[in-house]
Amino acid sequence: MTLHTRTFTTGRIRRADYDDTTQQLDLHRDDKTVLAYKQVPMEVFRRLCSAPNPTTYWEDRIAEEYPKGVAMGKGAGQGGSGGDSKAVRKFGDLFGGGD
Repeated sequence: MTLHTRTFTTGRIRRADYDDTTQQLDLHRDDKTVLAYKQVPMEVFRRLCSAPNPTTYWEDRIAEEYPKGVAMGKGAGQGGSGGDSKAVRKFGDLFGGGD
């Protein structure tokens, strides 16, 4: 697995994680939720990272185009600060996919 991460300082999206092996994109939002998308080509991740407004790019090119998934690390026991697990739980509460 090769994980690529990009941090954003403005807009609703704060961080994007992309696994080029599984083609999964996780978007960490400013409200601590995580949106996960499957079957996302690497080029889409690259364009998101270089977009003048990543949130607008997500709305226009990703949100309705790719199937939703479960955030990376859910059930994988990533440990650490616990912040990610709270975000994953919040995502599950909003969009289903409970434990």
